[in-house]
Amino acid sequence: MDKVNLAQKLATFTDYFNPRIVAELNGQHVKLVKAKGDFVWHHHEHEDELFLVVKGRFRMELRDRDVWVEEGEFLVVPRGVEHRPVAEEEVHILLFEPASTVNTGNLEGDERTRLQLERI
Repeated sequence: MDKVNLAQKLATFTDYFNPRIVAELNGQHVKLVKAKGDFVWHHHEHEDELFLVVKGRFRMELRDRDVWVEEGEFLVVPRGVEHRPVAEEEVHILLFEPASTVNTGNLEGDERTRLQLERI
């Protein structure tokens, strides 16, 4: 049982939209990801996702509206809801989601799909 320093973990990588696992509990993964630019429109059939902004801000685009998520805030995207994260500037995000969650959801096989995540 070790504590996790988010800033130290985030300093270990520089690429975008490539989540890393930092912890696991009760079948859930705690992941860190850096984002900049537009991700792909997608949804998750069976998993809810929590996006917590550690540093910066981003816009979660939904089909009916946009939601800005600021530093220190989080947003839960329910399963089945189509969404697309967009970051105008670099943002650092903590994700909390079931271990089965694939980052591109229903678009598994997209060039941004990450099936094997690094543990840091």
